[in-house]
Amino acid sequence: MKLVKLLANLGYGSRKEVDRMIRSGVVTDSMGNTLGTKDFPGAENVRMNGEELDPAFPLVIVMNKPDGFTCSTEDPGDTVYDLLPPRFSQRNPGLNCVGRLDKDTTGMLLMSDDGKFLHKVIHPKSNCLKVYHAILDRPLSGHEAELFGSGEFVLESDTSPLLPAGFEALGEKEALITLHEGRYHQVRRMFAAAGNHVLGLKRISIGGFKLPEELEEGEWREVSEQEKAALFENA
Repeated sequence: MKLVKLLANLGYGSRKEVDRMIRSGVVTDSMGNTLGTKDFPGAENVRMNGEELDPAFPLVIVMNKPDGFTCSTEDPGDTVYDLLPPRFSQRNPGLNCVGRLDKDTTGMLLMSDDGKFLHKVIHPKSNCLKVYHAILDRPLSGHEAELFGSGEFVLESDTSPLLPAGFEALGEKEALITLHEGRYHQVRRMFAAAGNHVLGLKRISIGGFKLPEELEEGEWREVSEQEKAALFENA
């Protein structure tokens, strides 16, 4: 791949804009040598204004999603894409959410420009379990584990029962829920049907990959190959 195309695909500008950047001398190799439009020492050795380039395709990132951000650019208000560098919106291929989180749900969100990876994670056959930490309005009744894990639990407006969900009480008003699927507002609707109300909901893991502890809300980083593999460890 030519240097101009690489930088344009990473969102640094149009091909004409990138060409001007290269000719202005802001694109160098790792030793500080100015690169020409026909030079390409490998993406890992290219620097833009002295800084390493953004990761190239295929890219998978993990974000600690804050409350109040949506996962779709079609929704009004703040989106998770606003938390990324502005140039990421010009990447080709672009980043997509690997399964969405509701606006008022926080925690672990994966994003990728790799369609095959995205499909693998969200496909039911991959069985990537999602674990949520729920804070509730009222004390648990004690029948939630049996109800949620029955395999016969049908939510209002649904026609088919939910797959059995894991349940672990953490206190009087909090619990962990493990889902094998991802229906619309599923955890909130499950607790509503059980006579309770979810005050706070956070996704803490997908498969065997837990939300990195070092990520503050709104922060993100690239996912390693080892972490990608961990997604399917408890399938």
